[in-house]
Amino acid sequence: MGDGLGELALRAFTTFFATVGPIDAAAFYAALTASVVPAQRRLTAVKGTAVATGLLLVFILFGEVLLRWLGITLAAMRTAGGILLMLLAIDMVFARPSTMSSPTQAEALEAGGRADISVFPLATPLIAGPAALGAAVLLAAEAGQRGILGELVVVASLLAVMTIQLALLLVAGRLHAILGVTGQNVISRVVGILLAALAVQFVFDGVRAIWPPALPAASLAAAPISP
Repeated sequence: MGDGLGELALRAFTTFFATVGPIDAAAFYAALTASVVPAQRRLTAVKGTAVATGLLLVFILFGEVLLRWLGITLAAMRTAGGILLMLLAIDMVFARPSTMSSPTQAEALEAGGRADISVFPLATPLIAGPAALGAAVLLAAEAGQRGILGELVVVASLLAVMTIQLALLLVAGRLHAILGVTGQNVISRVVGILLAALAVQFVFDGVRAIWPPALPAASLAAAPISP
């Protein structure tokens, strides 16, 4: 795998891991299924992960087509996506609940009375929330510039994250007991810092692509500032 594809794979995996939030999803799932029998809990985990994976794959496969249909440039998507990811990263660093990666209070109350939570709220918005769906479109558009290999790298990164997600859902109760609130917050803060750096990079890439279009990136960095 070339350096470009390796960088794309790392960026895609980190972005999906941060926006999907497997540990947070597992903790919320453990609370929702505390009184459910183990067999039903496993079935719900598998079904919810499968539905979320399918939804994210649709956004990856048709994300670039959607952007073209709406007349949105890749630079604009990178900038907007970077800003949204930065907002999510700030919530993660300060250990605050975010409606971009977790259900709202009203959604959580509605989910508490449901017999089957695999589609809602597990698949969406808990796993495939707005942040993850937006990241899928952004990464798909970027991968489209690298051809079929780039798209396969993004898909493989998503599948790796979803495999981790399923594994954590299957051991959600034990994971919640081992990590506790403090452990989950520590992991969330570390991932949030990485996501913040990625968000800034997305914004820089978007701005560099459109302003000023005549100058390369190196020239922008070396250009003197007029008094």
